Amino acid sequence: MAISLGYIILASAFLLIVSMVMMLVRLIGGPSLYDRLLAVNSFGTKIVLFLCVFCFIIDRPDGVDIALLYALMNFIATIAVLKYFNYQALDVTLICETADEETSI
Repeated sequence: MAISLGYIILASAFLLIVSMVMMLVRLIGGPSLYDRLLAVNSFGTKIVLFLCVFCFIIDRPDGVDIALLYALMNFIATIAVLKYFNYQALDVTLICETADEETSI
């Protein structure tokens, strides 16, 4: 049972590497900025999955914590880049206030 599980984990690692190569092709040949950003975000997600699989291959499950940290950084970076390209600045607040609203506390 352990030998077949090892083959399954190695096959999943190989398929993740293949999908990472496909994401790099999409990154280079993406027609728009958002397609390229989606490819970078997907590549980051594939890296997180590959780190988890690799940690189980080398029998060190404590590396999953590092993969989770990388996933959080990937999410925050994607949101920041999207906000920058939408507003051309990072210091824009996301709450829009109109002049006719009265905010009394």
